[in-house]
Amino acid sequence: MRHYIEERALELGSFIIENRTTVRAAAQSFGISKSTVHKDVTERLAKLDPSMAGQVKRILDENKAERHIRGGEATKMKYGRDGRKVG
Repeated sequence: MRHYIEERALELGSFIIENRTTVRAAAQSFGISKSTVHKDVTERLAKLDPSMAGQVKRILDENKAERHIRGGEATKMKYGRDGRKVG
């Protein structure tokens, strides 16, 4: 594995842990694709730092379990209480 990829995987892991962020938010912050972030933090990070990979996995699993709630909140904000589209 190339050095810059290893470094990126470690930086992504740290970023996700510190900010408790989603793959999408990490991808946007780093200017890379969601699939690259996912591969870095699931496959590559597990080889480089298994302990950090475990922490990241817990955060991503938590985000995955909560995503339906965030989606519902976004829809509620978009359409308001009366069901009409706002803005």
